[in-house]
Amino acid sequence: MHYLLIYDVSPDYLERRAEFRGAHLKLAWAAAERGELHLGGALADPVDTAVLLFEGDSPAVAESFAQADPYVLNGLVTKWRVRPWTTVVGERAATPVR
Repeated sequence: MHYLLIYDVSPDYLERRAEFRGAHLKLAWAAAERGELHLGGALADPVDTAVLLFEGDSPAVAESFAQADPYVLNGLVTKWRVRPWTTVVGERAATPVR
C-alpha cells in the first residue's frame, strides 16, 4: 500500500531549512535505501507543502519518519498527516487496474 506523508511547512521554511537539511536528507535517503520512501520533496509556487511517498503494510513507516524528522522536531513543519493512497496506474501501482 502507498501512503502520502503531507507536511504543512512554516512561513520561514526556506530561510530555516539549511540548518536541518543535512539531517533530514540523511533520514530520507536511509528510508529510500530500505525501500520505504519512493519520492519526496516540497511543492513549489508557493513553497507551503511537502509530500513524501511511502510504501508499506501500514502507515506506521510514514508516521515514524515524521516523528523522527528534524524538520518536524524543529518546527519547520507546522502540521503533518499520513493519507493512504490507492494507486491504480503505473509500474509500481499497489492495486493495478486496467
